[in-house]
Amino acid sequence: MKLMTSYILLQGLHFHARIGVGEQERMVGNEYVLNLRLGYPFATAMESDDVADTLNYAEAFNVIREVMKQPARLLESVAGTIVEALCAAFPMLSSIDLKLVKLNPPMGADGDGAGVELHLINDKTEV
Repeated sequence: MKLMTSYILLQGLHFHARIGVGEQERMVGNEYVLNLRLGYPFATAMESDDVADTLNYAEAFNVIREVMKQPARLLESVAGTIVEALCAAFPMLSSIDLKLVKLNPPMGADGDGAGVELHLINDKTEV
């Protein structure tokens, strides 16, 4: 059998971050949940059982955590920065699906959250 596509998943990552249009949100912060699906060729790791042959998701988390520490106005901006940082750290990424949700946002409505979702293909790798 030939492995066509493989993904590393990071689901339900919780962060307290200072993201928002309002100054209060950037000072106090809010709770966020991030889900990622990272296209990565880990066929070799399936055979070797060696973390050096795959994307170490602990390292990916550290990249994301550093981005989430920085204050920002827009979720769109943060999502873009996360994608850029991950692509720089892991050039073999073939794709990224990212969903970033602000829990209980201050918008005068009763809801679970508001967020952004991205799907990107790395045109510098062969899929």
